[in-house]
Amino acid sequence: MTDDLNNQQLESEITDDEQEIILEGEILEDSVEDFMAPDEELASLRQELADAESKAQEYLDGWQRARAEFANYKKRVDRDQASVRQMAAANIYKNYLEVIDDLERALNNRPEDGEGAAWAPGIELIYRKLLSNMEADGITVMVTQDQFFDPNVHEAISSEDTDEFESGQIVEVLKKGYLVGDKVLRPALVRVAQ
Repeated sequence: MTDDLNNQQLESEITDDEQEIILEGEILEDSVEDFMAPDEELASLRQELADAESKAQEYLDGWQRARAEFANYKKRVDRDQASVRQMAAANIYKNYLEVIDDLERALNNRPEDGEGAAWAPGIELIYRKLLSNMEADGITVMVTQDQFFDPNVHEAISSEDTDEFESGQIVEVLKKGYLVGDKVLRPALVRVAQ
């Protein structure tokens, strides 16, 4: 009897909200059991998930590889286009190298007085402008004075015996050589010590 009284007291102390929660918990437990898949089905679903994750990783790897290949392709095309532009400019300037040589000779032999002396600063300005345009297009003058002869970049016109220079050293530059990047546009014409 005492137990019945205690149970009745406990039941009266449990509110209606608590009663609903307890009932819902029982319902939820029943529902979870109803929806639980057998072990075979669960293993199958896990395998499908693993396969999907593997396929997703494979697609991601392929996408990243294709993206890297495209970036490399784009860099290669840009580099090739720059090289083509530089070589086109070099071919155009190659025709003017003789004119530059003539301007240099004229400036080295400029008259000190008279009408020719008045024109010399203008000629020098044109010469410097032409050289700066060439440098902007990647064409540079070879440094050859006091260097040793290199058949890849120099063309020897003559050799002479001298005590002032070592054997194989360039004595005089007769025509300047020009480079396009690190390629020879025109070899330097030189005299070499023997």
